[in-house]
Amino acid sequence: MKEIDPGPTAFRELTRAAERLLAAVAGLSDADIAAPSRLPGWTRAHVLSHLAAQAPGLERLLTWARTGVRTPQYASREARDAEIEAGARLRAAELVARVRQSAAHWQRTAETLPGPAWDAVVVPFTGEVCTPRRILVIRLRELVLHLVDLDVGHEVADIPPATRDIVLADVLGYYARAEGVPSFTVHGAGGEELARFGDGGPTVSGTAADLLAWLSGRGTGDTLDAPGGLPALPPWI
Repeated sequence: MKEIDPGPTAFRELTRAAERLLAAVAGLSDADIAAPSRLPGWTRAHVLSHLAAQAPGLERLLTWARTGVRTPQYASREARDAEIEAGARLRAAELVARVRQSAAHWQRTAETLPGPAWDAVVVPFTGEVCTPRRILVIRLRELVLHLVDLDVGHEVADIPPATRDIVLADVLGYYARAEGVPSFTVHGAGGEELARFGDGGPTVSGTAADLLAWLSGRGTGDTLDAPGGLPALPPWI
């Protein structure tokens, strides 16, 4: 599981990712957020509502780490889904304001988390056992990929390299643990091996951005070099 250490570099990447997303949605109208996002069945309002609710959810995991008291990210899947649906019915200005306020509050909570808490064990909604160092990756991943999902002019190729590499490593780590992943090897554009699944099998090569787009389900992979054809992957998250 990909983790990053807390500190100025990590917090700066998180701040910039939030700023890019907020700048991209600042001028959206009610009609704009009612339009479909790139996520099947979700409008842009659903994506924004998810982001607004996800920050407090991850913040609850930081509270768990700080206090030692089990504090689930969400009470249940049903409660999570209901919160997203309710938020998706808000007007654009109110929904964007919620995203902005929750992002700022989450950032303050993360930056003031006591040192020992960063090594505490928590369990996100996905069921993985991790520390808050992993929560930083999850937050960063959600900000940059959901900005792409909003379909407001940002692509995976626009993700800054440092952040892109963190998220790519995270997605590759997911497939290393997932069931039903066929044998294949991932190479970067320079020929370097990035990951090997099963016995290696055929090779898929490309730029980090193109690989991330394909692996995360945000690209077809048609720009990748895959002599044996692209393997069929189980869904990512």
